[in-house]
Amino acid sequence: MPVAVAHNARPEGRSAVTAALEWARVHDTSLLVLHVEETGLSGTAGVPAAESGVRAVEQEVAQVVAELAGEAAPEWQVVSTTSAGDIASALVQLATTHGAELLVVGSRRRSEIGKFLMGRTLQRVLLDSPVPVLVVKHA
Repeated sequence: MPVAVAHNARPEGRSAVTAALEWARVHDTSLLVLHVEETGLSGTAGVPAAESGVRAVEQEVAQVVAELAGEAAPEWQVVSTTSAGDIASALVQLATTHGAELLVVGSRRRSEIGKFLMGRTLQRVLLDSPVPVLVVKHA
């Protein structure tokens, strides 16, 4: 069963990909990089994401893989979808549809109030995911 990681182009996303790569390597499994393109338009959820966005994610992940794992890199692939405002549900659906054993997500430093509220998307992923979730905090 693969490990899934929620991709975003921020430093916390890179930290999540790094942790997921290490998990996949240690547990001798593959990596699913989950890419959710936010459209903001009703009726567009679940349609294929733009090819250019998927290619950009593939390039970013390939760079991280080359820097960290080299030839010992686990097999990986990008799976994508679109969302019309509910990114958390899209991430959970992608992870479960592809049979992930673990979902890795990145988090950033937060203020005291931010720590209390945690972030709507992250909180929803934690509450709704049927698989264990590893939250990686970017330092």
